[in-house]
Amino acid sequence: MNRYPLWKNAIVVIALILGLIYALPNFFGESPAVQVSSTKATVKVDAATQARVEEVLKAANIDHEGIQLDSIGIKVRLKDEGAQMRARDVLDKAFIPDASDPHYVVALNMLPASPRWLSSLGALPMYRGLDLRGGVHFLLEVDMQGALTKRLDSMGADLRTLMRDKNIRHGGINREGERLVIRFRDVGLRQKAKDALADRQSDLLVVEQGQDTDLRLVATLKPEAMKKIQEFAIKQNTTTLHNRINELGVAEPVIQQQGADRIVVQLPGVQDTAKAKDILGRTATLEIRMVDDTPGALELALAGNPPFGTELYTERSGYKVLVKKQVVLTGDRLTDAQPGFDNQTQEPAVHLTLDSAGARIFKDVTRENVNKRMAILLIEKGKGEVVTAPVIRSEIGGGRVQISGKMTTQEANDVALLLRAGSLAAPMQIVEERTIGPSLGKENIDKGFRSTLWGFAAIAVFMILYYRMFGFISVLALSTNLFLLVALLSLLQATLTLPGIAAMALTLGMAIDSNVLINERIREELRDGMAPQSAISEGYEHAFRTILDSNITTLIAGLALLIFGSGPVRGFAVVHCLGILTSIFSSVVVSRALVNLIYGSRKKLEAISIGQVWKPGIVAK
Repeated sequence: MNRYPLWKNAIVVIALILGLIYALPNFFGESPAVQVSSTKATVKVDAATQARVEEVLKAANIDHEGIQLDSIGIKVRLKDEGAQMRARDVLDKAFIPDASDPHYVVALNMLPASPRWLSSLGALPMYRGLDLRGGVHFLLEVDMQGALTKRLDSMGADLRTLMRDKNIRHGGINREGERLVIRFRDVGLRQKAKDALADRQSDLLVVEQGQDTDLRLVATLKPEAMKKIQEFAIKQNTTTLHNRINELGVAEPVIQQQGADRIVVQLPGVQDTAKAKDILGRTATLEIRMVDDTPGALELALAGNPPFGTELYTERSGYKVLVKKQVVLTGDRLTDAQPGFDNQTQEPAVHLTLDSAGARIFKDVTRENVNKRMAILLIEKGKGEVVTAPVIRSEIGGGRVQISGKMTTQEANDVALLLRAGSLAAPMQIVEERTIGPSLGKENIDKGFRSTLWGFAAIAVFMILYYRMFGFISVLALSTNLFLLVALLSLLQATLTLPGIAAMALTLGMAIDSNVLINERIREELRDGMAPQSAISEGYEHAFRTILDSNITTLIAGLALLIFGSGPVRGFAVVHCLGILTSIFSSVVVSRALVNLIYGSRKKLEAISIGQVWKPGIVAK
């Protein structure tokens, strides 16, 4: 008799139940929603903000189906697209009174409509790619020349500090295009400066020029240093884009490098293209400047007459701060920022780490400005905000800086996050933009679903007509394979695209091959005169080796696509590889369990329904 032990049956049942649970969320669709998030780390989105959102919607008589607060922001689930648009408009007016200086982003969104009990089990629908959900595609080009210029300007400041430390007199350090020019009046000083540069600035290629009283050192970046700067610019900009896209609440954005100086950004489900462009196009810079605390200077600035060389900014707490225009340090010099506590007062603080050049500059500035205030600013869209303005208590060396004073633990975390996120390493511009409407995405889903459905139906009809009961069992196993694959993709939170749907259709065809091999092997054993129970056992045992060999070779090809492919090819490979694993399980284990359930308990089995078994006979002359 053919029977599985209890533990094998238990595995099959558990796998089917889990597969059903994790595949279910994909059949409930999505609900329109509106998300409110912060554009600045210093602006909190908390329970108070959530209560304000509820009040605004209630005042506008807009019903909602739930409000949730998470790490990204506040999400309001609505009944239909009309309510979604009205909610977006009223929340825009309430939270963004000044469009030129927004503190919040109100973005359209879509949330899974699956029941809460499924969500509580971690059962979430698959993410859908741009071609299935609609959204926007941007190709951004990084201004590599701007990155190099920014680095040269920073190096110019380093060279001034180096000349001062080495007590080398010079006639000025200027950037001329892509080179730094240092002027001297003495050959000895020029040689001394050249030796100092060779020792401390290994990224620069230094050449002597000029004669008599017009002696110069011309420094240019080495090719390997230029390549390193450009690679850093791409990585830094990609990280910053990730942080900004969180404001839009995109579930599974695609942000990846293309070529040497371009970044592809795909935002599935984004309905507000203008807002997406606005957020991606922001340019922010981090600066450290000194505060002008001269008596009466702040009052003059508040009266509209700020002293020469100063600017008036607003601190996070709402107080006005008069800041000098001269930039002491930029965010380029910051390598890390972590929240912590003051060693003496145990108050919350932020600990900064500067690179070697930044540490030297900071040491000099703090030595010369003890008991004065230093402002850390974030400049964005031409508008600046003072993140914090601590008092310098003593000279700070070693590149370790502490910011403290009147901060809560959460505020220290926020400031550290803001400083770590930094700004774009180089400006970017949008060179290509494509918008895919939700209707086109829905059409792609419908076509992909219909093609898979008709392919499945054709296979099912053929298998049942040709193999009878065993064909029906094969169709059930094939169905199991399909929803186990969907469940696995949902559990891994993979992104489904059109190539992924194509891989699903291919998986169906490959999975039925395994059942055909099993059925034909059973027929072969029956033709040789073997008893039905023995034929079933031998058929599965012998066919398994062939099935395993063929699937392993296909899996190797799929893994190669997964490792070396990108974009749509990679999406195809993910579904393809997972489909191979589920097809082996369903075609061998699940179908065997079903056969055992139907035929396994019969002691005297005379025949099985597996279609016509052709036996050798007399050939007609």
